[in-house]
Amino acid sequence: MKITANGIDIHYTIEGEGPVVTMSHALGCNLSLWDKQAQALSGRYRVLRYDMRGHGHTSAPPGPYSLEQMADDLYGLLTGLGVRQTHLVGISMGGMIGQIFALKYPMLLQSLVLCSTTSHYPAAARSAWVERIRTVEANGVEPMVEPAIQRWFTPSFREHQPDVMDRVHTMIRNTPPQGYIGCCHAIPTIDVTDRLREVRCPALVIAGKGDPGTPVAMARDIQAALPSSELAILSPASHLCNLEQPDEFNRALLDFLDKVAG
Repeated sequence: MKITANGIDIHYTIEGEGPVVTMSHALGCNLSLWDKQAQALSGRYRVLRYDMRGHGHTSAPPGPYSLEQMADDLYGLLTGLGVRQTHLVGISMGGMIGQIFALKYPMLLQSLVLCSTTSHYPAAARSAWVERIRTVEANGVEPMVEPAIQRWFTPSFREHQPDVMDRVHTMIRNTPPQGYIGCCHAIPTIDVTDRLREVRCPALVIAGKGDPGTPVAMARDIQAALPSSELAILSPASHLCNLEQPDEFNRALLDFLDKVAG
């Protein structure tokens, strides 16, 4: 299904009935990243998943994009669908959008789950994103595939889960280069650690113990800054811990949601 919001067509899917849980995916992925979570949640929640700007079947206009713009995309999606309140789950870039959304539209949030993400990048890290942009401009997204797989999963998981690796390879390869580049402009601008104390809804922070891109220290910084939050560390797991440890991830997520949703 698609809806026009904030000047783009947003592709989304809804499963189940109950309190709304909205799920935002990572860079180079799409809403199918959350398949196992949607299956686990849809028995008692209304699960709304969507493809972000520049990804999947959502529009990929020329960039650069901003995190505020993508938070506005989400606001347009929710209000267009008549959703007055939601629990919001975001992983990696989706977690960055979640933080901006929580600060900009707090009245819509019942709870916030931030996975494998950060609230701040040091200035020195920005050069790596500039290099990614140049690479994709010159050669498309293919050069991004293997480095992402190396960062996103532990060596043992990569070796023993070829079907998952194939799925993730395909997601990255199918990401429009224009969309990937647009988001690479947005990601390194995240800098909200000092503002997270403004977030009043309950929050859960989830991290993979072996994540090199957004390590546990970044998760601890977020959890310390959020007034009403808890932390779950999954091991063994790297960046896409929802795929590497789906049972543990789903257990932590459902325990939290069931508690805050009553």
